[in-house]
Amino acid sequence: MAERFMDKGSRIYIAGHRGLVGSAIVRGLETAGYSSLLLRTRAELDLTDQGAVAEFFAAEKPEFVFLAAAKVGGILANDTYPADFIRENLVMETNVIEASRQADVKRLLFLGSSCIYPKLAPQPMPESCLLTGPLEPTNRAYALAKIAGIEMCWAYNRQYGTRYLAAMPTNLYGPGDNFDLNTSHVLPALMRKTADAVKSSASTVTVWGSGTPRRELLYSDDVAEACLFLMNLDDEKFGTLLVEDVPPLINIGTGEDVTIRELAETVARVLGFAGELVFDSNKPDGTPRKLMDVTRLHGLGWRHRTELEDGIRRTWELVREQL
Repeated sequence: MAERFMDKGSRIYIAGHRGLVGSAIVRGLETAGYSSLLLRTRAELDLTDQGAVAEFFAAEKPEFVFLAAAKVGGILANDTYPADFIRENLVMETNVIEASRQADVKRLLFLGSSCIYPKLAPQPMPESCLLTGPLEPTNRAYALAKIAGIEMCWAYNRQYGTRYLAAMPTNLYGPGDNFDLNTSHVLPALMRKTADAVKSSASTVTVWGSGTPRRELLYSDDVAEACLFLMNLDDEKFGTLLVEDVPPLINIGTGEDVTIRELAETVARVLGFAGELVFDSNKPDGTPRKLMDVTRLHGLGWRHRTELEDGIRRTWELVREQL
């Protein structure tokens, strides 16, 4: 990995360091030898408290910020609590981005989600399709909050000369994931259901939807590596991502996808479930397909390393005692 911009002693704040992405970024930074990581739990620093965030930045003076904190969830959670999702995400990103400006942060990386793109976006989805069509209704509130974060980075770059970049990862998974069936995304939900079925010797596992939607999935340590790669780009290459007349936006993904049925079958194989997969078509499918166009990221020299079945197996080995 190129390490040309962030010094090993740089003061680096990882907002959301206990989450799936944030914890992976911390592991990646520590492995690479960074020694001045600024970490605060939610109990220690409530990012929805503007005054507390401003005080933290004024006292700690971070040089680089990874904004991975977010209120996240799957279809059920997004559809049930849309007001919570838009309010909390808007407030957190507003507070951190403004505090970063006031503290003269050198670079900020804002982490979003592939759900910012239209429900029927061209496949694979290029960065240029942002705001070109209606969003998926079930996570519209969350998506709009993330779109606002991208717009905020863009506006701050234009008005204040900041160097804030928004990175949109595809669907992520890994050992720090949320395996609660009421709030989790599709892969951890499948892993939890399948693990429960194996424990109870059940003959079936019920999968939401028809099984036909396609999903791209990226292992958490891979997205962390991509984030470090982007933040360490030299000024010239980093500057190519901050062109004034387009959003400062880059996709992070694998460029490959599978159907939900194929995903469920892979989980069953890794976890040793030999029963039947039952697809409940009365449950929502969500977006038909969400494949990222990663041409720009590949052009800069980064590609994912962990293939899907290997990543699921690694995740299972790390979390099986918890499920």
